[in-house]
Amino acid sequence: MPLFEIKGQSLKPVKKTNVKLERELQNFIEKNLATIFNCRFVASEFFTGQTHAGRIDTLALSEDNNPVIIEYKKVESSELINQSLFYLNWIYDHKGDYEIAARSAIGNDIKVDWSDVRVICIAPNFRKYDLHAVQVMGANIELWSYRLFENNTLYLEQIYGKNYLPSPSPVSEINTKNPVMVAAGKKAAATRLTGSYTFDQHIQGKPEKIKNLARAIQDYLQSLDSTITENPKKFYVAYKTSQNIVCLETKNTKIMLWLKLDPTKMANLPDIARDVSAIGHPGTGDLELAIKNADDLEIAKPFIEQAYKLFSG
Repeated sequence: MPLFEIKGQSLKPVKKTNVKLERELQNFIEKNLATIFNCRFVASEFFTGQTHAGRIDTLALSEDNNPVIIEYKKVESSELINQSLFYLNWIYDHKGDYEIAARSAIGNDIKVDWSDVRVICIAPNFRKYDLHAVQVMGANIELWSYRLFENNTLYLEQIYGKNYLPSPSPVSEINTKNPVMVAAGKKAAATRLTGSYTFDQHIQGKPEKIKNLARAIQDYLQSLDSTITENPKKFYVAYKTSQNIVCLETKNTKIMLWLKLDPTKMANLPDIARDVSAIGHPGTGDLELAIKNADDLEIAKPFIEQAYKLFSG
């Protein structure tokens, strides 16, 4: 999609450009990790040791305390997928190395959640074969395309994000094509499977009224944008684009939502809302909403939409 600059009533097309070196793109992302992906920086060009003899472009820690691997290419290349899968396999086998680096960069009090590892691949384009490959391998790999324009505008778009569990049968179909990468993919998928949670698990055993209310919230969030993904964690369900927008926790009499909004900048908050910026709570976000019925959900919707607009890009 071309980008146009508005001048009065006229539209002037803005030409695309590109970075001279991949390191420039890497620097842009690393210096703005919190803004783009709401991640904390851990390391750059992280050496994986003599045996693997590789360097992970960027290591980070997500807002959900999951490890994050980011790899970059300034040109379209399927090598990016293979590298990322290789590093995903490596990090599961070297959890201690990652945790040492994370504590050194962020602080000794951090707790890493290994139930998921987020892998982000950033390149100008991805081939249809790349999309098929990440689907078949079952690993938690996100594909993001970027465009750099002459007016110093950087555009990022998520092309693929995994939000379903892998199916074992298609993996065996590509065993003869790339056995090393398939084996790594299967291992990563199996590791991910043991730590994965589902939306249904979060509503299991709850009263039918709460189940229906949770599904109504789920439907509303997913109807806002097809790029919003559902990411169930151990204690809550996160709804995200590049970062969490809303986190949901089900209780027996109500559903708690935490929104990525600043309650101190909001006047006349409804009775269902409170500022939890200084209070410990599951999920991410400083505005808490307690939803007990459909009327509460209607009150909550404008706040949810506001959070979506703020962080949807």
